[in-house]
Amino acid sequence: MSIWQIYKRALALLLVERAQTFWLVLAGIALGIVPIAEGVLLGRVVDALALGQGAFPIIGLWAVFGLVGILAGVIVAVMADRLAHRRRLAALGQAFEHAIILPISYHAEKGSGAVVRTILAGTDALFWNWLSFLREQFVALVGILVLVPTAVYMNLTLAAILAVLAVIYVLANVLVAQKTSTGQAAVEQYHNNVYGRVGDVLGNVTVVQSYGRFTFEMQAMRTIMAELLSAQYPVLTWWGLLTVLTRTAATIAFVAIYAVGAVLVGRGQTSVGEIVAFVTFAGLMIGKLDLLSGFAVRIFQYAPTLRSFFDLLDATEGVREKPDAKPLEGVLGHVAYEGVTFRFKNSEQGVFDASFVAEAGKTVALVGPTGAGKTTTLALLQRLRAPDHGRIAVDGHDIADVTLASLRHHIAVVFQDAGLFNRTIAENIRIGRPEASDEEVERAARLAEAHGFISRKPDGYQFVIGERGASLSGGERQRIAIARAILKDAPILILDEATSALDVETEGKIKRALDRLRRGRTTFIIAHRLSTVADADTILVLDGGRIVERGSFRELVAKRGLFARLVAEGGFTEPDQKQPAEEVVAS
Repeated sequence: MSIWQIYKRALALLLVERAQTFWLVLAGIALGIVPIAEGVLLGRVVDALALGQGAFPIIGLWAVFGLVGILAGVIVAVMADRLAHRRRLAALGQAFEHAIILPISYHAEKGSGAVVRTILAGTDALFWNWLSFLREQFVALVGILVLVPTAVYMNLTLAAILAVLAVIYVLANVLVAQKTSTGQAAVEQYHNNVYGRVGDVLGNVTVVQSYGRFTFEMQAMRTIMAELLSAQYPVLTWWGLLTVLTRTAATIAFVAIYAVGAVLVGRGQTSVGEIVAFVTFAGLMIGKLDLLSGFAVRIFQYAPTLRSFFDLLDATEGVREKPDAKPLEGVLGHVAYEGVTFRFKNSEQGVFDASFVAEAGKTVALVGPTGAGKTTTLALLQRLRAPDHGRIAVDGHDIADVTLASLRHHIAVVFQDAGLFNRTIAENIRIGRPEASDEEVERAARLAEAHGFISRKPDGYQFVIGERGASLSGGERQRIAIARAILKDAPILILDEATSALDVETEGKIKRALDRLRRGRTTFIIAHRLSTVADADTILVLDGGRIVERGSFRELVAKRGLFARLVAEGGFTEPDQKQPAEEVVAS
């Protein structure tokens, strides 16, 4: 995306509010014309006074232009800031809304710190560009477009000096822009690295402190910041050189106007008033060219930031809903995978030719080594990703044909990472059902064995748990996540290591609660701890993205395959059996 395309797209966002933009453009045109008219009138007043003629009619006209300028200035002062603030918040909301529907792979690749910076820095860059354009740059552009023909009409020779001045400004800006474009893009990348590093370290501050990595992390940050400055200084040098070039050109232009003007007056080819007018024009042109030059500097500095912002807005969602998608209603929970294949981009990992059926109200467990494809398989059910081949049906409806909101409304998930927000306990439990009453929230918490510790918190259910639940223990975080799923009361339940962070006593209580919750619901359990899946109706054993075994606990142990080896290595026993798993395998 070129700088012109970026600039045009940024300004186009203002046109959403056409009425406001119209009045600001009208006021900007007036503010651009008024100073030039005042310069012309100043020259006329000087000539009138020099000739002993009456100057009051000219002064009266000057006053009219002055009033127009005041009115236009009030319009810009009142409306420009408000419009820029509204559009910034609208752009922020648009970017936020888009970011949260982008695929997980996008966030994994970019990093949350970089995405946050892209949104915040991008909307700030838009705001300052809009404000600068509405207050100054448009006025300056109008002024130059009116000034040049006016100057040519009044005196072609003196106008040529102004034209040379303008050409020097333009060429100098183009030169510096070409010299700094690559460097500024590198600077933007270093800024992203800084934000990413800060987010990474602060997100793992417990590890940093417990491993004594303070010195190492600070040194790494200093290195990145030093690299940023090394990339920034050459860019700043070029922009500093631009200031020197334009100041020099402006000084020469003033001297030239006085010198040439003196010669022309001596020859009777112009008047003193006209020289005064052109000196005013020169001051106006220099001021306006300085504004446009500064604007060009900011455009080139902000271009990488805005490019990243628009790239985020242009990034496509991982899964798009069909235009004619229908809501999924009255779900019983029958789930069928039919030849489902999904491969990660640029990877050999994924899910391959998965076919199985989960009857409504039954429990299906997915087990296997790390990276076997368990989580990915169920991510496809939630349409967090879309299969490359095959189909998944819920109650006979292809999930590709239903709305995402209705599909996910019927699925409750307890993640291995509880996924808690920096909000109150009650708000976190209500994530799946914001309208739930306090009584329903408490009932869900009791079923999840969470009410006891919640009641001991300073504000009970209104206790703010900190970022990602930092003020809670691992077991407490997991129980809130379970309460959230219980409250949602969806017909399809996914448990991703739902008891992994609990102690033995609490795990037993939670397991009983989950057993009650699972009744009448189709439940998928992802587990490494085989004791949590022993009573599943069907166990699917995955390896390398493929289902290599399926059956009940006892059937799979008897096959002496991968599942039996996993059981033996884990030392687990089948429910109600006292002998170690190794003996089950050997029997």
